[in-house]
Amino acid sequence: MREQLMTMLEERKNEMIDIRRYLHENPELSFQEEKTAAYIASFYSGKDVEIVTNAGNGEGIVVTIKGEKPGKTVALRADFDALPIKEELDVPFKSKNDGVMHACGHDAHTAYLLVLADCLIQLKDKLHGTVKIIHQHAEEVPPGGAKSIVEEGHLDDVDAIFGIHVLPLAPAGTVGYRSGYSFNGRSYFKLNLQASGGHGSSPHKANDAIVAGAYFVTAVQTIVSRRVDPMNAGVVTIGSFDGKGSFNVIKDSIEIEGDIRYSNNETREIIEKEIHRIVKGIEELFGVNCELTYERDYPPLYNDPTLTTFVSETLKEVADADIKEITEFPMMSPSEDFAYYLEKVPGCYFYIGCTPKGVTTPYFNHHPKFDIDEEAILVAAKSVGYVVLEYMNS
Repeated sequence: MREQLMTMLEERKNEMIDIRRYLHENPELSFQEEKTAAYIASFYSGKDVEIVTNAGNGEGIVVTIKGEKPGKTVALRADFDALPIKEELDVPFKSKNDGVMHACGHDAHTAYLLVLADCLIQLKDKLHGTVKIIHQHAEEVPPGGAKSIVEEGHLDDVDAIFGIHVLPLAPAGTVGYRSGYSFNGRSYFKLNLQASGGHGSSPHKANDAIVAGAYFVTAVQTIVSRRVDPMNAGVVTIGSFDGKGSFNVIKDSIEIEGDIRYSNNETREIIEKEIHRIVKGIEELFGVNCELTYERDYPPLYNDPTLTTFVSETLKEVADADIKEITEFPMMSPSEDFAYYLEKVPGCYFYIGCTPKGVTTPYFNHHPKFDIDEEAILVAAKSVGYVVLEYMNS
């Protein structure tokens, strides 16, 4: 069956590329992916599967492929939203939606999974167990789509979940893996600081919101340097300080917004606790009122060590000309809402090299000139195919 599946995927390589190019031409933003979802749903029309549309808090689609033989239930996920980026890549299939681009590779994710799923449907009489295909909306914008799909119970009967991300850290043919914490988590905060303004000539009669805000900006930088274990990653970024006013007026209010990244749950708890503590201290120190909005976006992504070893060992043992190297990748500083699936069930999120041929310094994901070597799409389909069959038959 494994050889049969790989042959089917090889024969449909050009179809995967065509699907990727169609999606690349027609990108849609998170929570607005109506046409993309309709395209995906139509792909499964008439096939012997169970399909749920409008899954989660948006346009998610869950397709269930029930094998003829008993066994485990495994889930596969691909995201399909695009980014608010004006494409600068000069290709025949350039985005038709101005200011919207598949700059992260979700078009490739969807293309490989559609064809892999269709091949598994055709082989379901030989399949041990059940495969759930999750086409997920809104990965790029919190709260994302993954959390809501979990909350609706679509993973309640799942034994393991696998997913991939194309990354231009290596050429096509390279598969990367990382055990344990692999992607950073992230949080967002907004601080509204209310003081009592006044005239610049009489500071003793006023309470300066900018001075209090500046102290906050300085103080939060000590969280990572003095509260977080130096062996763990943590970042506190002040992205917006809205305090514009007149040069001779003491501001009575400002708004500060920031982004927080952390490599594990322990660091997340420390940073969150310390920011709340600093805000309370500023209220006392400067006699101001603070309203803090603090939201946890995506948790750190934790790959199950046992299943990560299973993935790497499975792929190292295959003799496939398209899969040339299996290697450990470094931890990734961005965040990924696949982490919510891994909080629910064990799994592994691994990586597919996609550096364009002949390029020594590729543009990374989210860049307006981001591109992939389309050979990586077949590598993704085969890699996940090998893992799924080995897991279901083990």
